[in-house]
Amino acid sequence: MAVQSRQIVLARYAEGLPRPEDFRMETVELPDLEEGQFLVRNFLISLDTGTRSRLSEGIGYLPPIKLGNVVESFSIGEVVESRHPKYARGEVIGLAVGWSEYVICSDRGFIMRITDRRLPWDAWLGVLGISGMAAYFGLHRVGGIKAEEVVLVTAAAGAVGSAAVQIAKNEGCRVIGIDVGPEKCGWLREVAGIEDIIDYTKAADLFEAVREVCPDGVDVLFENVGNAFIDQMIPLMKMRGRIVICGQTADYNLPLDQVPGVHNIAYFIEKRLRMEGMVVFDDLKQWSEAQTRMADWIMAGDFHYRSEVIEGLEAAPEAYIGLLSGEAKGRRVVRIGPDPA
Repeated sequence: MAVQSRQIVLARYAEGLPRPEDFRMETVELPDLEEGQFLVRNFLISLDTGTRSRLSEGIGYLPPIKLGNVVESFSIGEVVESRHPKYARGEVIGLAVGWSEYVICSDRGFIMRITDRRLPWDAWLGVLGISGMAAYFGLHRVGGIKAEEVVLVTAAAGAVGSAAVQIAKNEGCRVIGIDVGPEKCGWLREVAGIEDIIDYTKAADLFEAVREVCPDGVDVLFENVGNAFIDQMIPLMKMRGRIVICGQTADYNLPLDQVPGVHNIAYFIEKRLRMEGMVVFDDLKQWSEAQTRMADWIMAGDFHYRSEVIEGLEAAPEAYIGLLSGEAKGRRVVRIGPDPA
């Protein structure tokens, strides 16, 4: 039986902050399933800041989305029909297929089986999904954090940053978080339990504000903002400090020739520093163990997260633009259909 699916595609390449007209809603009719395929009804889709680098022409670590193609993102969906022996009707899985109501899948690409039902579905697009896993493996594999080290996290109230500060805290590190405004900074203190928070808007000199909080320096910088901040913080890094490049929210909307450079390179020699970027899929085989550990923390009250659930597929473009503008309070996802029965 033919299935019609609404989807949002990239209508034109974005210049600067994306606009609603950069996206277009379409309705397509999906073909019947072939052997080895299964049909998934997405009911939650994610809004990911990292997608921004693929909405403009030019090559990043992933190529740009082609015009007319579905805007890619992560989703949670229910198998509603299957001709694949490994996937049964009623199974709930995570995918990386994009802003679409229905999708035909095979046993290729990113598929995350969801077996732990202790937490709400939206947790699997956030704290137990891409953002939580980026924080977990960015700190552990790339940053190599150790108890009692000083960890500095930028955009600390965001989906990735809020996970990073709490992971580091739970591992016995001293944590400093940087974010903007009383609401975000208040949540970090009062809910996440992070004592040392710097409000970027109130710091006349950010370098001095960080140095005042941690005069002996920083062991690990977990960086979500961009090159200008990295360059400013490099002199504060301790001997053999590690800089984890997870995101660049301040640089995503800038033309390449306007992205700030990193100049304080001499400190890498003097202090034997290491700076490394990360792609969370490098750790995919270890996700399950990390997800179980983080779910245990949440159930024990040692880890807190928040999600913003926006209603309706048609709301995704505006909600995404708002995310890039700094509006979001936690992980922003869009409900595009009812939860499984």
